[in-house]
Parts: sequence; structure tokens; C-alpha cells
Amino acid sequence: MSTFLYRLGVFGARRWRTMLIGWLVALAAIAGLGLLFPGSFQNTDSIPGSPAQTALTKMDQHWPDPDEQSAQVVFQAPPGHKLTERALRQPLQSGLTAAGHVSGVTSVGDPFKAGPVSADGRTAVADVTFTTAKDSDVPAGTLDALKATGASAEKAGVTVMYGGDAFAPSTSPATELIGILVALAILFITFGSMLAAGMPLLTAVFGVVGSMMAILGLSSVVGISENAPTLAIMLGLAVGIDYALFIVSRHRSQLAGGMPVRESVARATATAGSAVVFAGATVLIALAGLSVAGVPMLTSMGLASAGAVAMAVIMALTLLPALLTACGRRLIPRPGSRAARTARPDKATMGTRWVGGVLRHPVRNLIVVTVGLLAIAAPAVQLETALTDDGSWSRSTSTRQAYDMISGAFGPGANGPLIVLVEGDNATATATAVERKLHDVSGIADISGIDIAKDRTAARIRVTPTTGPRSQATSDLVSRLNTATAPIARQGGGYVAVTGRTAVSIDVSTKLSGALIPFAVVVVGLSLLLLTIAFRSIAIPVKATVGFLLSVGAAFGATVAVFQWGWLSGLLGVPSLGPVASFAPIIVMAVLFGLATDYEVFLVSAMREDYGRRKDARRAIAVGARNASRVVTSAALIMITVFVAFLSGEDPDVMPIAFALAFGVLVDAFLVRMTLVPAVLALLGDRAWRIPRRLDRVLPHLDVEGDNVKLDQVPATALDEPRRESESVAR
Repeated sequence: MSTFLYRLGVFGARRWRTMLIGWLVALAAIAGLGLLFPGSFQNTDSIPGSPAQTALTKMDQHWPDPDEQSAQVVFQAPPGHKLTERALRQPLQSGLTAAGHVSGVTSVGDPFKAGPVSADGRTAVADVTFTTAKDSDVPAGTLDALKATGASAEKAGVTVMYGGDAFAPSTSPATELIGILVALAILFITFGSMLAAGMPLLTAVFGVVGSMMAILGLSSVVGISENAPTLAIMLGLAVGIDYALFIVSRHRSQLAGGMPVRESVARATATAGSAVVFAGATVLIALAGLSVAGVPMLTSMGLASAGAVAMAVIMALTLLPALLTACGRRLIPRPGSRAARTARPDKATMGTRWVGGVLRHPVRNLIVVTVGLLAIAAPAVQLETALTDDGSWSRSTSTRQAYDMISGAFGPGANGPLIVLVEGDNATATATAVERKLHDVSGIADISGIDIAKDRTAARIRVTPTTGPRSQATSDLVSRLNTATAPIARQGGGYVAVTGRTAVSIDVSTKLSGALIPFAVVVVGLSLLLLTIAFRSIAIPVKATVGFLLSVGAAFGATVAVFQWGWLSGLLGVPSLGPVASFAPIIVMAVLFGLATDYEVFLVSAMREDYGRRKDARRAIAVGARNASRVVTSAALIMITVFVAFLSGEDPDVMPIAFALAFGVLVDAFLVRMTLVPAVLALLGDRAWRIPRRLDRVLPHLDVEGDNVKLDQVPATALDEPRRESESVAR
């Protein structure tokens, strides 16, 4: 691999103008196709073939559900008043009439005719449908015009709130900008040069733009979750900056040692680039592995993110060498600068001092850090998951306020009703028996009448739980309903099932929770295999895997403390407390696995490189830490910055993922890789680098460090720099 990457670096260095122009044309073409044939992202969270989804599909055959976006307008009278009072009802009715004439609105329900109106008469809900399809966003002009129709009711003293899918808050692009600006600052501190700092940032942004345009275009052909772009941007930025950082750092170090520009570009692509390919491959495998859960939403999120990571790797190996060559010798650290002093082999860095302290007391550091991480991970056993809903948004949003008003007036279960579907030749009789049985089931606040389909072969009953849609009690109620109605279905020879949006969400959450342990087993096994191949060792993969599990456990434990217990929730801007998004744990595990493997590879490969030359285990730890710790810690800080920036968006789906990844990277980079790894390697000594001969013969050889690259395998003219071009590059 290293030889191929060396040749690729040679090509990028010799044909840097061609490479730059080619990438600009390619990105313009991708962007053009994405903008010319844009699709829409889906907000579906179902699992085809699940019991609730199957029942929902059957119900749609009897009661066709129009493909229209919807919303809810909630009206609430002042305390001590009712909406039926003339002074309140008249302006409310006029507002509803005006809403029906808004361009883009299909229909507006009248709560005084069709309901619902609360028992005390203070609260009413009007359902609104739009001409816009369900998976598309309603134009902002239509939503603003609808809001304007409530002015007359508000003037009369009625509180009007707008909720539902159409009014779901959208995250601001400022989150990405914040992460980019802080990452630029960290890169500048790392390199001491704005030009060098701009290289990783430029390639990462180009990679994200290209991958986003591709995702936008593909969304018109295949279904892609609305959360997929956010996750892809977050990971694309983070790994794109990090992968380029590793190559730029190696290139500047070689330039400082006197290596010619083009030779340095090729060498950096072959050496650091080999580690980038290996690290990127582990992230890709982990993200693609999310598809094994069998949840389309999770599959699209994993594959979209994998595409962004793949683009980051490609950019680092092709566009970056061209940019480095174009910059020429301007990337050499200035004599006397901090960057030049850091490049000296005898210069003690913060990383070497940190590792030196660990090596003086390896046992103590091992015990303290391990016990500390286990304590942080302890709350993870109480991790609760559920799919988010309108009650997950910030209390400052209209969507959340409408949700809370409905819960307060009609009970928590009103925001997540269940439907019992009956199908068969004796649907009416079976539904009657089911309705009688429902009165014996606990946890039900209200049971509607029986709704018979036009063809008389199906019936449905609306059930309102006493608890909210994300509550475990509601999930338990679904199980009790299925158990209670199963004998009636068998006796009547028909079909009875619990469905509705809440029931479908519970199926998805259950499926994702069940997939977490098998996925963890696969990830752990993959970690052991990949690292055994990479480092030809047994102890190092075991150590790395245990460290990864500690990092994941700490991330989950901290997530429980913040998002369920409320620790520091106000400071972090957590919109609501309760179960985290069902897909968050498995995504966090997949991404952290890839990132933890990245840091392990970059740090330990530097140690192995020195051990291979001198066979001094303790010296190899110190030298490897000096060569790699600065880059690893800078990369980790950039990752943390990008993830933390997404916390400011207050998206209830993204926030737990961003927080868990930021905390997990913090723990993994500074406590696991920079503390536990040196401590364990110091205690193992030479044994850390041994592998049984039989196993060594069976395993394939991967040159992760790029040691096998040989200049004599490349034609001597490959690195020749024409005098005119080399002089212009130097200038």
C-alpha cells in the first residue's frame, strides 16, 4: 500500500495544477448535479416488517392517509375563561376561516365541531394540512401566513401555539461555522502558520461540500434520513481536518529536516497516508456496519457518514499533496519559531513530559485512571433510549410549548395515542370484543369509539395512554395490549394489532436496543483483528480494545448524567431531560471505535517504528510519544471542538451524539491513549511487541507506518523538478 501511495503522492506533486483543476471541475459537477436534481430527506423512523409498521400499512389500505405535511394549532383561553365565550370564540373562528384560505393550506379542522376541546373548555386543537408532501418542508411563507391568521385570537387574549412536523425547529448552519473557526485556531496554534493551518481546513470543507452535494442528489433516488446530513457533516469535518493534519504535520517535519518539497510530499503521502487509509477504513467499516441493525433510518445515517469519511480520505491523499506542492517551501517552519523548535528531535514537548510522568509511576497511573473511568461509566447501566418527539425540543420553541399545552389539557398520552387495528370478515364483532377487553387494561386514559372502514372488513379503536410517548410505561402498555387482544384474534379468526406512530417508534427503539450488544461484539472482534494485523502483537490489540470499551462506557455514563439526570444540563443547553435518541448509542459506539483506532494507530505506530530500529521498549514509548503525541492531541482537540459546536444547535437527536462523541474522544485521547497505553506498554516491556510465529505467518502484512516504501521502486525521473517550476514553487 505504501508504494502505491508513494506513487500517488509523486503524481500529485508533479501534476499539482492538473490535480487542483481536476478537483475543482469534479466538485463543480457534483454540486451541479445535486442542485439540478435535488431530493428530499425523509423523517420516517419505521422498520419495514415490524408488527406496528405492518399494522400501519394495513390500516392505510382501509383509511388512506394523504401524503400531506401537517401541523397543529393549539388555542388556550386565559385562566378562568373558556374558548366558547363569545369574546374569544368569534376571533378564534375568524382566524380559522382565514387559515383555510392561506395559499398552500389544504384544510383546517374546527375543534368545536370535530374536537378536541379540553374538559374545562380552555384548550382546543385545530389540525392543519398542507399541499406539501410529508417528507418535504413547508415553505416558510406559508407557515408565516398561517401564523398571521392567529393574530385576532391573540389580540383577544387567547394563547396560540403552533406545533407538529411542519413547525419542527431547524438547526442553524452557525454550528458548523463555530466548529470551523475554533478548529482553525487550534491548527494555527499547532503549526504556528496560518498557511499550514488552512491546508487541513480547506480539504475538509471541500470534502464536506462534495459529499453533501452527492447526498442531496442521491436523496432523489433512495430514501435518506433527515438526520443523515447533520451526522455526515459533523464526521466529515472532524476526520477531514484530522487526516489532513497528520499528513501536513509529517510533511512540515520532513521539510524542516531539509527534504525537497516534492520528495517530502510523496513521503508524507506514503507514510502518514498509510495510517490515514487504515484509520479511515476502520471508521468506514464501523459506519457501514450500522446497516446490520435492519433500520433504514440508521442505515442511511451510517452510509451517508461513511461516504463523508471516504471523501475525507480521498481528499487527504489526492487534493492535499497538490496543495502542499503549490505552497512549496513556504510551509517550512521559520528558523527560531516555536514550530521549528518543536520539530527538533531533542525538543521536549508537553506530550513527552506527560508520558514521562506516566512512565515514572505506571502502576499508579494505570489503577487511578482505570478506576476513575469505571466510576464515570457506572451510570451507563441506567441508559434509557426512545425516539425523540416534539416534547424533546427546547421549551423556548413553539413546537415544545404546543406539545406541553396538549399534555397539560388532555394528558401526556394525548401526544402519542395508540391505535388498535382489527381486520377480518367479523371485524365489527371482533372490535366490540376488543373494546370491552381494553377496559380491563391498566394505563389507559381514554378509549374512543369503534371506527368501521367503508368495506366493513376493518375497524380501529383509538387508545390514549396515561403516560407520554417516550415513557417506558407506554412501551409496557403496548405489550399489555398485544397480550390482551391476542386471544380475541385467535377466537375470532381475525387480525388484531397495536399500531400508530408511537407504537412504530417503540418497535424501532426495541430493535435498536437489541442490536447494540451484537454490534458491540462485532466491533470488539473487529478491533482485535485489525490491530493484531497492524501491529503483529497480541497484547496491543487486547489493550486497545479494553481501552475502547472504557472510553465508550465513560461516554455513555456521562451522557446519562447530563441528559437523564440533568447534571450540567443548563450549562450545556440541554432542551429536555429523559431518554436519549434510540439510535445514539449504536452510532456513538461505531464512531468512537473508528476514532479510538485512529489514535491507537497514530500513537502506537510511532512507538513501534522506533522499537523496530532499536529494540528498546521503554525508549520506544518516549520517542513515539514525542513524534505523535502533539498531532494526536491536536487532532483530538479538533474533534472535540467540532462535536461540541453541534451542541449549540439544540437538536434533540444530534445533541446526545455530539456530547457523547466529544466526551468519548476527550477520554480516549488523553486518558486512554496518552496515559493507559504508555503505562501498560511500560509494564509489558518487550512482551508487548511479540506474536506467536504460527499466527504471524497466517496474518496478512499491512505496512501501516509506511516503512516499506522504497524510493528505488519509483523511476528516478519521478521526483525531478524542472528548474523553472521548482523556483516558482519556492517563491
